[in-house]
Amino acid sequence: MGRRRAPELYRAPFPLYALQVDPRAGLLIAAGGGGAAKTGIKNAVHFLQLERINGCLSASLLHSHDTETRATMNLALAGDILAAGQDAHCQLLRFQAHQQKGSSKAEKAGSKEQGPRQRKGAAPAEKKSGAETQHEGVELKVENLKEVQTDFSPEPLQKVVRFNHDNTLLVTGGTDGYVRVWKVPTLEKVLEFKAHEAEIEDLALAPDGKLVTVGWDLKAFVWQKNQPVTQLHWQENGPTFSTTPYRYQACRFGQVPDQPAGLRLFTVQIPHKRLRQSPPCYLTAWDGSTFLPLRTKSCGHEVISCLNISESGTFLGLGTVTGSVAIYIAFSLQCLYYVKEAHGIVVTDVAFLPEKGRGPELLGSHETALFSVAVDSRCQLHLLPSRRSVPVWLLLLLCVGLIVVTILLLQSAFPGFL
Repeated sequence: MGRRRAPELYRAPFPLYALQVDPRAGLLIAAGGGGAAKTGIKNAVHFLQLERINGCLSASLLHSHDTETRATMNLALAGDILAAGQDAHCQLLRFQAHQQKGSSKAEKAGSKEQGPRQRKGAAPAEKKSGAETQHEGVELKVENLKEVQTDFSPEPLQKVVRFNHDNTLLVTGGTDGYVRVWKVPTLEKVLEFKAHEAEIEDLALAPDGKLVTVGWDLKAFVWQKNQPVTQLHWQENGPTFSTTPYRYQACRFGQVPDQPAGLRLFTVQIPHKRLRQSPPCYLTAWDGSTFLPLRTKSCGHEVISCLNISESGTFLGLGTVTGSVAIYIAFSLQCLYYVKEAHGIVVTDVAFLPEKGRGPELLGSHETALFSVAVDSRCQLHLLPSRRSVPVWLLLLLCVGLIVVTILLLQSAFPGFL
């Protein structure tokens, strides 16, 4: 039996580092680039139109936004505003998609030529997708809004950006260990504090305003504004290692399915140092109010590079430094889907297809869809088939039928049984 493979959805002409999905217009936003080095590799944000064609999910390039000499390393999305981390800066972009009426074939062909050339062996779905987009005449307009420097270390780099729950604030973290909070869309700084002694690796915002930060100093903190609430200790109810230091690699808040007020925090812990025989990495689920660990499970010996959670809080998506992609169920931390070395190189970001807007229409009969991007310039699609469940009424009916058949068999084998 051959190795499981994930379909290639799109290939860009540059390394891909960040990914977002706009559920309203069904857009997949992928960004990256070659940086400031004069290698001829461009830097851009690609807006891809997601469609279902002949029952398959496909993507075609709708618009390429040039970011000049800076590669986009991280993204956050709030409605029609995109926050892009580029070197030590955060750039706000606004995009608008609309139907283009009465456009000629020549105009559409010209817009197609402006995009990056696809590889010769493009999948049939890609070709059909491009034709369908041209037929619909969708046009996208992107404008630069504001830009601000968010990191001030000797080698400055913004590593993470997040919008708050109502999209009025933007939170950034980088290599100088500081958390900075900015108003949207003016990018006026409203808060700044030192969160870690080393660089910040990731951060997550709860609906109530609490902030979780994880850093290279092996620590994770919960903050209310600039005041520490508590420090996370994932090994309290989990494995202990005397010689292997671990650090937090990623963190995400998620809803508790079927509990509107419920909240969970999920973190990934990886070995701080690379060893010849790599110890396992771990997933931890936390209570979102007490911040006590609820469950910790190993997620294999491949070093985890990125984490994301589905809109409903049902699924977790993981990418690894060796290119593998996995989907876990959030409740039990059980692995449901795994493709070994899907990319063959570090997975830089993963994102679920949202469950609102055009999400259900694009998902079809599958339970969830996860997109992954990597330094290999490819965007892949990972579909989780619906897990078939038997209705309760059917189970009861089968039980009653089984009881009746058993009684009839006993009556025929032992006359006078009843």
